[in-house]
Amino acid sequence: MKAKKKMVIYQVLPRLFGNDNGKCVKNGTIGENGSGKFSAFTPTALKAIGELGTTHIWYTGIIEHATQTNYPAYGIATDHPDVVKGIAGSPYAVKDYYDVDPDLADNVAGRMSEFEALVERTHNEGMEVIIDFVPNHVARQYGSDAKPGGVRDLGEGDELSVGFSNQNNFYYITQSPFAPHFDLFSDKSVGEYSEFPAKATGNDVFSASPNRNDWYETIKLNYGVDYLGGGVGVFEPIPDTWKKMLDILLFWADKQVDGFRCDMAQMVPVAFWEWSIPRVKELFPDIIFIAEIYESNRYREFLSEGHFDYLYDKVGLYDTLRGVVCGHTWATEITHCWQANEGIQAQMLNFMENHDEQRIASDFFAADARKGFPAMVVAAVINTNPVMIYAGQELGERGMDEEGFSGCDGRTTIFDYWTVASIRNWRNNGAFDGAKLADNERALRNAYVKLLNLCCTEPAISEGEFFDLMYANFYNDSFNCDRQYAFFRHLGSDILLVCVNFGAEAAATGVNIPAYAFEHIGIEVGEKRIMTDLLTGEQVAADLNPDRRVFFDMLPYSARVFRV
Repeated sequence: MKAKKKMVIYQVLPRLFGNDNGKCVKNGTIGENGSGKFSAFTPTALKAIGELGTTHIWYTGIIEHATQTNYPAYGIATDHPDVVKGIAGSPYAVKDYYDVDPDLADNVAGRMSEFEALVERTHNEGMEVIIDFVPNHVARQYGSDAKPGGVRDLGEGDELSVGFSNQNNFYYITQSPFAPHFDLFSDKSVGEYSEFPAKATGNDVFSASPNRNDWYETIKLNYGVDYLGGGVGVFEPIPDTWKKMLDILLFWADKQVDGFRCDMAQMVPVAFWEWSIPRVKELFPDIIFIAEIYESNRYREFLSEGHFDYLYDKVGLYDTLRGVVCGHTWATEITHCWQANEGIQAQMLNFMENHDEQRIASDFFAADARKGFPAMVVAAVINTNPVMIYAGQELGERGMDEEGFSGCDGRTTIFDYWTVASIRNWRNNGAFDGAKLADNERALRNAYVKLLNLCCTEPAISEGEFFDLMYANFYNDSFNCDRQYAFFRHLGSDILLVCVNFGAEAAATGVNIPAYAFEHIGIEVGEKRIMTDLLTGEQVAADLNPDRRVFFDMLPYSARVFRV
């Protein structure tokens, strides 16, 4: 039986991926530290990414954002350093929705053509392209110099004398200058940053004085919600921002982009998504929309017909698995996770790392990439839904550098020009031969390759059903419910028994299989079978009977995926 492909997403920041400079300095400029380019994603590089079973690459930081690097010779406006986070700047402070980041181009004048060539190369290697759509906020000094003819800029024509109008693109703090509650570190050569009237800040700060921990480098977009008047939605006539953002979505879809990861989608009214997504899909029916959302009580609202295809499952499965890995939560809580999302599990995007979260191997998380592997197995194979990894995760990247604006916090910077040592060694100057990887890095990557390819080749994972075995093992003295988790994935006669061990000790494990599982899945009682572990190739004899346990050994921080 040929498996239907399950989505396996590889998130990567091009600025970091192709940067081979091993001597980066803290707070370094692009001249000092360099930047990865679109061209680093050669056919060889893309094949190496594809070896992970990757079906989609999420290229993060594609659209032009505010930066302290200047490109005046190319008609790109200079950003004031006081309202840019980091030397390189945040990819989520978009400065021109109709352009790409000039840092990523070998030939800045031909930067859009270079991006289009990247899309074509990715497609040629059998993978699809996802980029960010950042709908909630833009850079403080947003201004498009690349917009198509006839397009009006965001804010162009806004009535500045009112705090809210549904035809304004921004919210205004009338009669007040921008005056944050912290000192701006002005470069005296460029003068002080000035904004009047002040605009509301991206994280819903409707005052002229955001704090340092606010998204002060961004301004909130106005989708017709009168936050200044009680949060009432004023959607008639159609807000001007809706029309402009739909045009932006269509612009990028026409570049053959296959999907959008929509940043902080929950901060934009559902009414906009109801209106815009069907219009995009009418012209590009196969395009996908993924919502970053952290309010689990609103999941179903965002998945209604015509809305998003997939949602982040950060506050559910990610938080639970992280808790189990770190010993703060018992493995039994995983059951409660999928039960909470009953009926929508297939539309949740599972992950253990992304640019917002701390690296598994960091001192702030597990301090050892091996400890996260059982969690990754659960995230990858628990259902048919998409799974994502973050570039370097498969190599055990620790994220413990102090790069500049981004301090040593267990995350890989999105604000600075930097290099990622594990990726640099894997790249090996574009050879991708693994010659410079340490043995533990190579072993971890091989484990990820096996795991993620199972997602694409095993019908029971990509198309089958899930059967939780935890309820039958609560009082099993051969099974540790606190540190182990077991379940079936099955499709017809194709049956997989999955068991993971989050514990630091090896375990002789025996799993009870309840009588109902035999009936529901169609396993013949009393069958003696040889089970093959698809991760290791090891074979284990099993006597399948409701009054007997299936026994096998579990190593520390390990997983078993047995074909029954």
